[in-house]
Amino acid sequence: MKQSITLIGMCGVGKTVIGKQLSKLLTYRFFDTDQLIESSISQTIYNFINNNDEKLFLELEEQLILNFDITPKMIISTGGSVIYSSLAMSYLKKNTIVIFLNDTAHNIYSRLNNLSTRGVVFKGADNFYDLFNSRYPLYSKYSDITVTIKSPFNVKIQSQNLLSLIKPQLEL
Repeated sequence: MKQSITLIGMCGVGKTVIGKQLSKLLTYRFFDTDQLIESSISQTIYNFINNNDEKLFLELEEQLILNFDITPKMIISTGGSVIYSSLAMSYLKKNTIVIFLNDTAHNIYSRLNNLSTRGVVFKGADNFYDLFNSRYPLYSKYSDITVTIKSPFNVKIQSQNLLSLIKPQLEL
C-alpha cells in the first residue's frame, strides 16, 4: 500500500492550503513543488517563465519531480502543469496516491486574484477557461482518486472530507 499522497489540479483549486491542513491531520510532511522550484532557481516561477519560456520551466518541473525522494508519510502539492510530463506523473503514481482536486472553472477563477503574475503555463491556451478545458482530461487520466471541492470553499471541511475518503487507502 502507498503511504504518501500527491495533489494535482488547476492553480487556485486549493492544493497547497488543503495539503498543509491534511498534513497536520495525518502528521505527514508537506512539500509544495512550486515552492521547491522557486527556492532552487532563486526567483518566482512567473519571472522564470517570462525570462525563459514555458518549455524550459516544464523541463525544470519534470526534473524536480523525478529527482524528488518520495518517502512514506508525505503530502506533495504539485504545480498545475505537472500533468504535461508523463514521466513525472508515472513516477508520482508509482510512489503515491494521486488525488485530483476538482472544481468548476468558474469557482477556481473566482478564487484567483493573481493569475497574471502567478507563473501559469498556458501551453497555447488563450485564457483560463481554455486552459482548464485542455488540462481536465489529463488530471482525470492520472488521478487515482478525484475529489470535487464543495462550495463555498472551506479548507478545514475540504481536508476532513478528503481524509475520510483516503484513510482506507493509506497504510497508517
